[in-house]
Amino acid sequence: MGNWIEITIRTTTEAVEAITNILYENGAAGAMIEDPKDFNFQKKNEYDWDYVEEEVFNKSGEDCVKIKTYVSEEKNVIEFVENIKHRISTLKDFGIDPGEGSVSMDTVNEADWANNWKKYYKPTKVGEKIVIKPSWEDYKANKDEIVIELDPGMAFGTGTHETTSMCICQLEKYVSPDSKVFDIGCGSGILAIAAAKLGAKDVTAVDLDEVAVEVAKENVKESNVEENVTVLHGNLTDVIHDKADVVVANIIADIIKILAKDVQQFMKDDAIFISSGIILAKIDEVVESLEENGFEIVEVIRKGEWSAIVSKIRK
Repeated sequence: MGNWIEITIRTTTEAVEAITNILYENGAAGAMIEDPKDFNFQKKNEYDWDYVEEEVFNKSGEDCVKIKTYVSEEKNVIEFVENIKHRISTLKDFGIDPGEGSVSMDTVNEADWANNWKKYYKPTKVGEKIVIKPSWEDYKANKDEIVIELDPGMAFGTGTHETTSMCICQLEKYVSPDSKVFDIGCGSGILAIAAAKLGAKDVTAVDLDEVAVEVAKENVKESNVEENVTVLHGNLTDVIHDKADVVVANIIADIIKILAKDVQQFMKDDAIFISSGIILAKIDEVVESLEENGFEIVEVIRKGEWSAIVSKIRK
């Protein structure tokens, strides 16, 4: 068995999405997020199932967010770490506070690496109907529940984070059997899969990251929704040429503000735009950007440190 290098970044809730994107862009195979704020929120709400083992959080007592990823020792780990450090140091230029922003390394063997992933993922009910389940966990679904089996490892989002679960709840509300859905920045494809499982007849998932596209395609295949879901590599404006009933984008606030300028041309007149990945401090500026670009705000949802905004084209 080979060894893996466990890389731990200490940062802030605000910087989580940006740093995980940096990791993926540099070839990381996935990321695990330990955010005490997310966990404390989960513990306050009985309707949210715990999706990590408590020991993960009890052992540290730290208040900072820890992002962990694993890199094979066969790769140039030093170069990887230096690239990550440099990119984190530039986040302040984009108005993102990375906090401590430290990057540390530790060696783990392959068996430990596999088990480290597993303790982070439990069957999780994220909406009224949808349950996300890793393959190694047993789960007996109730008659109204829809189970999506999704493993981490290479996963870009497993459905359990607040940003994703808010999107899934809104998809449950707005997707109907005749819906055409676009998932922008699809990552693992979890939202596209959820839309298809909820009955959408035509779902297109788009991502700029080639690794994410391959992961999403595999997850779509494993979920048996290939007939309804198409995964495309590229920019929304380059690869999509028609209009949807529902557009969902779980990205980050700054990208949603840019997206607000173009996304209308891919929406039917009565379409819904679900945007998430927005930290609470940036709600007002995202709302302002949407309104400036001809959107009417339908609802702002808050969960933990995050928010989602549902909007539609202003008549």
